[in-house]
Amino acid sequence: MGIKLRAINQAKQILRRSLRSDSTAMDVPKGCLAVYVGETQKKRFIVPVSYLSQPLFQDLLRKAEEEFGFDHPMGGLTIPCREDVFINLTSCCNAS
Repeated sequence: MGIKLRAINQAKQILRRSLRSDSTAMDVPKGCLAVYVGETQKKRFIVPVSYLSQPLFQDLLRKAEEEFGFDHPMGGLTIPCREDVFINLTSCCNAS
């Protein structure tokens, strides 16, 4: 439970900071967040905030923390995985 809350709080910190610095934050619907996905070329995805409570998504957040810490070069939440893996994962999150 503590790890889950820590991951959610860390994601919230990243989002707060990115909202202050990201001029494209205005085009993200309420209840969603923008993430940048990719290993070299980053693509922007809009995902529901509810994904933050999904264990698979939390694993990706931990990987992002290990690779980037809290210094995200894109100005938003950056997830270092292949696009197809991310799309697969979000499909699983939608199903649950």
